[in-house]
This record gives sequence, structure tokens and C-alpha cells, in this order.
Amino acid sequence: MKKAERVARVLEAVDTLFPDAECELIHHNAFELLIAVVLSAQTTDKSVNQVTPVLFQKYPTPEALANASLEELEQSLKRIGLYRNKAKNVKCLSQELVERFDGQVPQTREELTSLPGVGRKTANVVLSDAFGVPALAVDTHVERVSKRLKLAKKEDSVLDVERKLCREIPRTRWTRTHHQLIFFGRYFCKATAPSCADCPLFDICTEPLRLKRRPIEV
Repeated sequence: MKKAERVARVLEAVDTLFPDAECELIHHNAFELLIAVVLSAQTTDKSVNQVTPVLFQKYPTPEALANASLEELEQSLKRIGLYRNKAKNVKCLSQELVERFDGQVPQTREELTSLPGVGRKTANVVLSDAFGVPALAVDTHVERVSKRLKLAKKEDSVLDVERKLCREIPRTRWTRTHHQLIFFGRYFCKATAPSCADCPLFDICTEPLRLKRRPIEV
């Protein structure tokens, strides 16, 4: 199967399975999204959503979060993984937003990744979901799915995966496909116990479980 045909199969499948996929982190503006994505590293969106409503109620602006005590932030984030490092990062990040960007979330990848705790994936999410800039963020789900479905090679870095996906997928649907691949990896093609028996892409997977497949129309 040619690469273009494989990509078309994948896009058709995720469009059918998850037509309304979108960011599941609770947020109301670019600042809240930025903080939520930073907090989501190595933890689930569900866990982050359990702490951010109270966090943003107490600290609704970069100025408020920048002036919060580190001890209070740690207590607010104690339910999520790596909460001490994350408390430090979001405080420092907020301070830099105030000092360098007048309290506004910057709208370029270079400026976003200059902030504490903000990597390329986080920047891509903020660019696409907060500002409508086409970007395709690669998290653990997108990376796993891309490699299983031969959209990327097993040895590819996260940046390699992003570049390959952006090269093969139309720019106009980068953001949508990003969320759809996350949903596919989070709820269908899981790291362990994936739903191979029901998968419409079973025949092009590199790691299928040896299960009797039930056919699905896509």
C-alpha cells in the first residue's frame, strides 16, 4: 500500500470514529489552556481537569499566578504527578508572561517555547487550539498510533513523526487530525489492551494482537 493510500485510510477511519474530537482540557482562554497543557505532562487530562477549575478560580490571571506562593501552588496541584516541578514551572511561566509579554500569551512557537516548562508539543497545542494556527502536536498517543499504523518509523523521534505527519496530512486538517489521533490512541489503540478486534485499521497495523477480528464498516 502506498503512503498516500495509507494516510487516506487512517484519516477516513478517525473521521468516522471521532468526528467531533477536540481538546479535553478544561479552559476558557489561551492562558488557562497554556497552564493546563503544561500540567498535563505525564498525567491524564482527567486528573488535570480535577485541579484546574479551583486553580483558575484562585489565580485567574498570569499576575495572580505569578504572585502565588510556591507552597500554595503545590497544595493546589498535589493530586497530579510531578506537582512540585509543575508548581515551580507555572509560577515562573506566569512571571515571564507578566515581565516579558505584558501578561499575554505569545502567539509564536519560538516565544512559547522560551517559557519555563513549555516544549514544542505544548506550543503546538496552544497555537492550534487557542489561536487557530495550523499545528499538529505529537504526544505519546499520536506517536504510538503513527508508528503502529506505519505513518512513521519505530526509530523516528517525536519531531520526525511531526514532520512526516505534516508532510502527508493537509494543513487545513492538522488540528483536527491531532485530536482525532489522540482519541484513537486514548480510547481505541491503547498502549496496552488495544481494541484490535474492532479496529478498522487492523490490516495495516504493525503490532496487531492475535485476535479474531470483527469486521467494521468505515
